Amino acid sequence: MGSMTDENAGTLVGTWRNQYGSILTIAEDSGQRLAGTFRTALGDSTFAGDDAEITGIHVGDCAHFAFSRSGPTGDTIASFTGLVREGRLETVWHVVADTAVKSPGPGQPPQLMKLPWAHAVMTNADTFERMR
Repeated sequence: MGSMTDENAGTLVGTWRNQYGSILTIAEDSGQRLAGTFRTALGDSTFAGDDAEITGIHVGDCAHFAFSRSGPTGDTIASFTGLVREGRLETVWHVVADTAVKSPGPGQPPQLMKLPWAHAVMTNADTFERMR
């Protein structure tokens, strides 16, 4: 783990794991296009429980992939953009959620609420290491 072998040098195809244990599987990287799946390890994520189909683009060491989900708690889309460096895919991500289950005020029971733009976006960074 951590360094690319000659077998996968120059390709993004393979299985990658981030620092939380989420798994990115890139099955196709031809024609500067990416296809595969993402499975989060985070149980509180909108994406928990299933593989999300990814689609993306890449050029050289630059890569971008995205996936979405529509469900009972609303619509969510995630976007990862980054660089491959020393066998790692260093990314910055944005998740945009249409709704959330939350309390509308103190002492009130949680309910499904449309989120205003200012509360609809989360951003952070992940590092994926090549597993195989």
